[in-house]
Amino acid sequence: MGSNQTWITEVILLGFQVDPKLEIFLFGFFLLFYSLTLMGNGLILGLIWLDSRLHTPMYFFLSNLAIVDMSYASSIVPKMLANLIMQKKTISFVPCILQTFLYLALAVTECMSLVVMSYDRYVAICHPLHYTVVMSWRVCIILSATCWMFSFLLALVHITLILKLPFCGPQKINHFFCQIMSVFKLACGDTRLNQIVLFAGSVFVLVGPLCLVLVSYIHILLAILRIQSGEGRRKAFSTCSSHLCLVGLFFGSAIVMYMAPKSSHSQEQRKILSLFYSLFNPMLNPLIYSLRNTEVKSALRRFLGKKSSA
Repeated sequence: MGSNQTWITEVILLGFQVDPKLEIFLFGFFLLFYSLTLMGNGLILGLIWLDSRLHTPMYFFLSNLAIVDMSYASSIVPKMLANLIMQKKTISFVPCILQTFLYLALAVTECMSLVVMSYDRYVAICHPLHYTVVMSWRVCIILSATCWMFSFLLALVHITLILKLPFCGPQKINHFFCQIMSVFKLACGDTRLNQIVLFAGSVFVLVGPLCLVLVSYIHILLAILRIQSGEGRRKAFSTCSSHLCLVGLFFGSAIVMYMAPKSSHSQEQRKILSLFYSLFNPMLNPLIYSLRNTEVKSALRRFLGKKSSA
């Protein structure tokens, strides 16, 4: 970011551009959702950590997803909340770029984590006799670490290309955070290469993984239908339907956001989509798993039982 290239020192985040009284309401509303996100994911993490019955690969990946969700929301929401109650809705250029980097890296990490979780379910249901060998703790740690490293390297590619651009204005971002496509509009140079790389990256981390997930679940569905026990089928469907809900929420909103033609959605609609996968989606993930997963509910009952008897 040499001085001959970057002239912007801070950026104005226009946010939702609503009445000041409505901003106070939105602050309270979003603060509630953010608190629920932290508490819900924190509860999932705590239960998995404390209950030895949940020390399995499936819940290891679920705890990893909870960490991603809390980090993802925390990279965006606190600044958004601050801007809702402050007159000066600005962010310095360097923190703005850092925010772009973090949200890209964490979004890709979540995407990769959902793929790994689908593979875990595929092995558990389609190859149960080989599950403990295929999904050993060493393999789980390697898969998880690969998700994080790949995601941060891909985000670094985007940020490196962004920092090669000259930034001379406009100084305003019509969004509530430094979303990458909004950051492109701050540049006074040609951003076609950035947009091509972003689209190619979106295809690679959204369409490809989604196809892998769908193929896994086709095999899983066929395997479930062959299960003789009604209780076994019900348990398998319960676990897999929870994961499919997460996949549908995340991939659906992300594909619409990054791969739909620009003209098909207004900027306000894009803000709502961004809000969905940066705040609502991380809040819904633990809710979906806790409501639909009998093992998590049992772990919670055991934990509450210990508390009441103490």
